[in-house]
Amino acid sequence: MKTYEMLYVLDSSATDEVKESIQKKFEDVITSAGGNVVSVDKQGVKKLAYPINDKSDGYYVVFTFEVDGAQVKELDRVAGLTLEVLRRMITVKA
Repeated sequence: MKTYEMLYVLDSSATDEVKESIQKKFEDVITSAGGNVVSVDKQGVKKLAYPINDKSDGYYVVFTFEVDGAQVKELDRVAGLTLEVLRRMITVKA
């Protein structure tokens, strides 16, 4: 298994319950595939470099996990279908 990092930006107007449910959803995708969550770094609200969907700020989270490569595509698909996610990026942690 490799270690990956996913940076995702949520709509800053989302409630804390919605933010927690999205984090739980992403963790479930990883753990259901036999992977494990290494860390979740909630960086909070920051100003975006450019407006996305007429939003000027977003809630940043860095999600570090270990899983087989095939599940990364599924996690990216689930994140893409989640309405509150403005942007996401998954990279291999070196």
